[in-house]
Amino acid sequence: MSQFNRRLRAAALTVAAGLTLAGLSVGGSGASAAPGGAAGDGPPSTPVPISTPDGVVSAYLLNAKHANPGQTRLVERAVIRAGGVVVQTWPQIGVVVAHSDRAAFRTDVRTQAGKALESVGATRTVPVSEGTPDGVQAPWGPGRSQARAAAPRAEGDTGAEVTEAVAADPLEGDQWDLRVIKADQAHAITDGSRDVLVGVLDSGIDPDHPDLDDNIDVADSVNCSDAGRPDTSATGWYPTTSDHGTHVAGTIAAERNGEGIVGVAPGVRMAAVKVVNDAGFIYPEYAVCGFVWAGTHGMDVTNNSYYVDPFEFYCEDQPDQYAAKEAVRRAVAWSTEQGVVHAAAAGNSALDLSDKTSFLDQGSPDDGTPVTRTLNSGCQDIPTELDGVVTVSASHRDDILAYFSNRGLGIIDVAAPGRRILSTIVAGNGYGLKSGTSMAAPHVAGVLALMKSAHPDLTPAQMVARLRAAADDHPCTIQETPPLPEIPFGVPCVGTDADNSYYGEGMVDALDAVS
Repeated sequence: MSQFNRRLRAAALTVAAGLTLAGLSVGGSGASAAPGGAAGDGPPSTPVPISTPDGVVSAYLLNAKHANPGQTRLVERAVIRAGGVVVQTWPQIGVVVAHSDRAAFRTDVRTQAGKALESVGATRTVPVSEGTPDGVQAPWGPGRSQARAAAPRAEGDTGAEVTEAVAADPLEGDQWDLRVIKADQAHAITDGSRDVLVGVLDSGIDPDHPDLDDNIDVADSVNCSDAGRPDTSATGWYPTTSDHGTHVAGTIAAERNGEGIVGVAPGVRMAAVKVVNDAGFIYPEYAVCGFVWAGTHGMDVTNNSYYVDPFEFYCEDQPDQYAAKEAVRRAVAWSTEQGVVHAAAAGNSALDLSDKTSFLDQGSPDDGTPVTRTLNSGCQDIPTELDGVVTVSASHRDDILAYFSNRGLGIIDVAAPGRRILSTIVAGNGYGLKSGTSMAAPHVAGVLALMKSAHPDLTPAQMVARLRAAADDHPCTIQETPPLPEIPFGVPCVGTDADNSYYGEGMVDALDAVS
């Protein structure tokens, strides 16, 4: 199976003959441990050393001890003295993105930075493919754009997900998912305000699709997959090898224009924040760029239908993983402080995220040779398990949990439809069906956008509380039977009608959210 189809990752499942379990991503909270120290209950997680040999350019994230310009500048200077190149600096959160071709870079930069550095870690198990700037960028500004060749793909892999095409005529009557979450009733109150901006952190949005083009905020769209630097070129945020982001965007805010479909919040604006590279990976520095961009560009909501590569779960007792997770955590927390609320897919591995010791991670790192890993409670799927992020599980059309959806008592916030969801695709500027928690999360992002439109003074914390309170209680039920015998039946539901491991607080309710 191609790397792309294993993972786009986050959460879209291909709708085609012989449905297969593809992507992942997950959801909740978590305390930080000392960098690379013991974290959480259970045995130490299985180490996954990341090799950074001399002569090979590797990517790193460095976290200053304190998030202020002075300490961040000290870290930046330490990068240079240790033989690295500063690619991007985010002084708001004390994070520096660096490249180096020296094997001892991590050790040397710790020595050079001293007490100014909290943690440093390599962000991928493969060499950098995007290119590296020639030197340090201007203080606190984006690095120089680099021309980037498409990554090589597997034989016969087009890079696009297979979708089940649907004729491009008025299709709102086929959107059963909008009726389940009462979006059709909420539209009698508001279709959403043009003052509300949703960041679609994904693979880009088709700029020509007639159901999307008028709702795309071009000025606030960006490409973050250029080594984690904001690429604001005119076409940088366009989709290249995936229509995943285009499908997600249609669910959030396809226009009410007399053709095609209607989004959950058809009156709001969307910004394409491209965090997926041409090979289908969302590395930590891309996600950091996306969240900081959302915070600096006045976004109200972000949708995150992915997990951050190359680890499905980032373990705090592993130094490289800790540093990457800490950088993403800072970016999420800072953007939340700026007024952004985040929705994220719970993931498609049918796992109980509340008990990481009950299963093995067998797919990480996904950009190299996977290692069968023992996990502990300090291991989390990011961004969805970070504090303040709304974690969304996926329901089947028949009002039962989708067989692929992750679950977990105290982890899942709300559920939304995620099976055979009709939305926009790139091919032919048309429409298609996709399944996954990737398809569930944008329903919640759309509801949050409607809520912000109706109640513009709400803070992110108030919005999350209102979303959870407004959700329709849902009893513990059986999950959907997997379509293939080799796919295991998932973990049973536990909890009460008011809060359980499958649905969290319940099915998201757009009408109550805006009333």
